[in-house]
Amino acid sequence: MTESPRGSPLPSLSTVRVWDLPTRAFHWILAAAVVGSVVSAKLGGNAMVWHFRFGYLVLALVLFRVMWGLVGGRWSRFASFIFAPATLLRYLRGQSRPAEHLDVGHSPLGSLSVFALLGILLVQLGTGLLADDEIANLGPLNRFVASETGLLATSWHKEAGQWILIGLVAVHVAAVLGYLLLRKTNLIRPMISGDKLLPAETPASRDTAATRAMALFLGAVSAGAAFWVSTLGF
Repeated sequence: MTESPRGSPLPSLSTVRVWDLPTRAFHWILAAAVVGSVVSAKLGGNAMVWHFRFGYLVLALVLFRVMWGLVGGRWSRFASFIFAPATLLRYLRGQSRPAEHLDVGHSPLGSLSVFALLGILLVQLGTGLLADDEIANLGPLNRFVASETGLLATSWHKEAGQWILIGLVAVHVAAVLGYLLLRKTNLIRPMISGDKLLPAETPASRDTAATRAMALFLGAVSAGAAFWVSTLGF
């Protein structure tokens, strides 16, 4: 332990693995896939082939993240960032308890952003799979629903859903920049290296060869499921 300028003890700090490699890979691949999906949709025409490809990639990634949220590293599991309303209120008031470790992984506010993004991605994936633009693009699940349902899904996917997704991404980026500029907290570096400088007693995430092998298996299962969905339109 060291002492603060006022003489009170400060916790000793050490490098702690917070984000396991599968979580980091998911994060950056998803970011690239979402950007690619939006850009290809805006370009239209022949680029729509890539819009579908990016969509299937996002589907595989989201399926993987749902499973990894159950069995992944400690701070990647949903159980570590599903907070009770009382915990959120304490966090907003600056009254968090040290044992809660609310600023290690996703904070209570950050968790809301994560679940909102996953939620809108699921909605966009679902409506995209059902969509029919009445020109040349048809989602693989469109043939299983009524024509009116497909058109409603298309309308949401291209209008409200698209802008909600872009808005949430913008808020996410703004929050990261806000932490960096106002609180001098770099949230990007840990999502690259996986590590944070934290009190030595902070629990670390498992990030071993075995967990990475399990992630590869789950990734393969997710990719297989996404590919299977893509074939349902034929």
